[in-house]
Amino acid sequence: MKKLILSLCIASATVLGTTQALAGGSCCGGGYAAKKSDIVETASAAGNFNTLVAAIEAAELTDTLKGKGPYTIFMPTDAAFAQLPEGTLDSLSKDELANILTYHVVPGKVLTKDIKPGELKTVNGTPITLGYKDGKLMADNAEVVITDVVTTNGVIHVIDAVILPSTKTAVLSK
Repeated sequence: MKKLILSLCIASATVLGTTQALAGGSCCGGGYAAKKSDIVETASAAGNFNTLVAAIEAAELTDTLKGKGPYTIFMPTDAAFAQLPEGTLDSLSKDELANILTYHVVPGKVLTKDIKPGELKTVNGTPITLGYKDGKLMADNAEVVITDVVTTNGVIHVIDAVILPSTKTAVLSK
């Protein structure tokens, strides 16, 4: 986990070309800003989201997620994708992949302070369930492990699993 957080911090600094990338927030607690990087650039530079970036490209969503937004993305790491059964991504059509990826995206900028237990409508139209389980913020069955990575066109919340509309699970409120 510390390596992932450090990678995001370094990626933000690399994209911006300065350590000033961390201005405005604490990297270790989330809330840092990649003020000159969009969602895709931030994910690409971090190095821990290679599978997601490749999937975004394969689903032809790059231009959208580099667009004006704002978007909130619940972003699974490479380790999260590795938990899927082997061959899962390869077996999906472009439309199926786009459907899964857009389930991770909520229109608008949703910071942690704005999250209340309940459902938010995703870009694909299916609501995602947000809440707390054992004091941890959950997005469906995935734990939100890093919050509030602010980009030029939205915000990233890093999750530890790929979420699928068909595998929604209940989450508990605080």
